[in-house]
Amino acid sequence: MPVATTNLLGRLGEEVFWHLLALIPSLIIFVIFLTNRSLQTTIAQLENLYNSKAGANFYSHKGQKKLKGQLFLDKFQEKVQHTFLDYISSGFELNFMVAVDFTASNGDPRVPQSLHYIDPSGRPNSYQQAILGVSEVLQFYDNDRRFPAWGFGAKIPRGSVSHCFNLNASTNDCEVVGVEGIMSAYSSTLYSVSLAGPTLFGPVISKAAEIASHSVQYGNNKYFVLLIITDGVITDQQETKDSIVRASDLPLSILIVGVGNADFTQMRILDADFGKRLESSTGRVATRDIVQFVPMREVQAGGQVTVVQSLLEELPGQFLEYMRTRDIKPRPPQHASAPPAYPPPPPQL
Repeated sequence: MPVATTNLLGRLGEEVFWHLLALIPSLIIFVIFLTNRSLQTTIAQLENLYNSKAGANFYSHKGQKKLKGQLFLDKFQEKVQHTFLDYISSGFELNFMVAVDFTASNGDPRVPQSLHYIDPSGRPNSYQQAILGVSEVLQFYDNDRRFPAWGFGAKIPRGSVSHCFNLNASTNDCEVVGVEGIMSAYSSTLYSVSLAGPTLFGPVISKAAEIASHSVQYGNNKYFVLLIITDGVITDQQETKDSIVRASDLPLSILIVGVGNADFTQMRILDADFGKRLESSTGRVATRDIVQFVPMREVQAGGQVTVVQSLLEELPGQFLEYMRTRDIKPRPPQHASAPPAYPPPPPQL
């Protein structure tokens, strides 16, 4: 266990680690309350109580010892709750995908005020910070490190405005190789497209869902994570909701980073953190919450956690909810692949 602690801290950062650790049952102790008296016991003791068909006695501790009540177990069932680490160590993968906002509201990339400005000094802009921070963590859960990368909201060369185009313009393949491939494709795209609009999420979410759906047909050991980085308010909110509701049945989570100073109220609606799940235009309710939205400006101003930690906070729970509701269990040890190399701590954004 000490090894797992060190490795996980290096991968996700301390806050996300403790979130994961909370999902790992080590010793479960039950405290049963009855008429202001309590019985503290372990699973093994409860099992013995059930098998013996005897009752647990509750006594008064005031003055003369007096029997106050008894506890009998009519049914005892022990169920294994597999953890996030159980799945990852048995060969399950997190496949990273990214979609970048190239709408005109980001500003001309050639001027320093633009959110897409490439600083000659090498200082990353907000888009580069988000891409680097998340991909440098999730790449270690993806065996081939080939990542689908798209742009949206720009006029592509010899074409019209596209709301889902490949950042890798040199081929017809949406995938790029490694974090360096994402960063290189992003920089190249800035100088080959014309920023336009409007801001639509529906097409890129549908594309990511298509890949996740196709993967399910060939196995269930892959879980997909789509990072969307945007500077503004979406104009296809209902289509986006419909896409998210459909995708909630798939092995997919969506991380959204808001950059700049826009009003991101609509984005918070997509993130069902207040217990109300999204509903589609047909009245269908999402089977689970798959969206995590983080406004970069607010998180950086808070200073207590990084943007990456905030983004990844809900991912283990979303992953486990998908696996458990479909009764997908970790692979037996003989089928598990070797664990990935452990990365250095993620950069502080």
